[in-house]
Amino acid sequence: MNTPLSAAQVEAFQRDGYLLLKGFVPAAACHEMLSVTQDHVRHAVAPLEYEAEVGYDGAPASLEAPGGRTARRLRTAWQRDVHFQQWASDPQLVAILHQLFGEPACITLAHHNCVMTKHPTFGTATGWHRDIRYWSFERNELISVWLALGPENADNGGLLYIPGSHRVQLQPGQMDELDFLRPDVAANQPLFALGISVPLEQGDVVLFHSGLFHAAGKNNSDQIKASVVFAYHGQSNLPLPDSRSASSPDILLG
Repeated sequence: MNTPLSAAQVEAFQRDGYLLLKGFVPAAACHEMLSVTQDHVRHAVAPLEYEAEVGYDGAPASLEAPGGRTARRLRTAWQRDVHFQQWASDPQLVAILHQLFGEPACITLAHHNCVMTKHPTFGTATGWHRDIRYWSFERNELISVWLALGPENADNGGLLYIPGSHRVQLQPGQMDELDFLRPDVAANQPLFALGISVPLEQGDVVLFHSGLFHAAGKNNSDQIKASVVFAYHGQSNLPLPDSRSASSPDILLG
């Protein structure tokens, strides 16, 4: 098996719960995926998720309200266009995932499998949460792979992370009914204080653990931000039967 990550990088991922790979995807590939994204947003190519459907604070009240047709994500990226398939199954990425999982990697089409878009004005902030809240697998050992198709930072709604939070044991009452960290709970304040922004440029990739707390602010720029996001798990870590995680096929890579 190829081991493209150094021992220090593997240790950093295990310790911090995320790993930044600078300039991992060539500009030409990013431009191709961004062009598809812009065209599909412009023509509202289904399936889409709209900000109004999520209902976070500040979102349009309905699809008919001003900004109600603001896309939050383009769903089914793998099925949507071959450029997204090529990226999600990139041999170097697959080798890295194999190295981190210690076994062949699978992509789950039931989760993420999308292009996240954050629009000015109507793109809403997202509170501190973990991806595993949506997922049902035998082990909480999945990896989300986030590719920036353009600059991402705290000003345009780039991701924030709490390093090491994938190893934190929470107490009852720290999470709300939607599994967000509650901002009004004293025990959460030390966690919030550890949150950091990880600025990205086009082609940068972040791998982060499914148990890592992350969040994102509003897009205060005048440009739409776009990111391709897929989720992966080790071959032996199976989705639980009859769960949403088992509702779509997994694809064994490599």
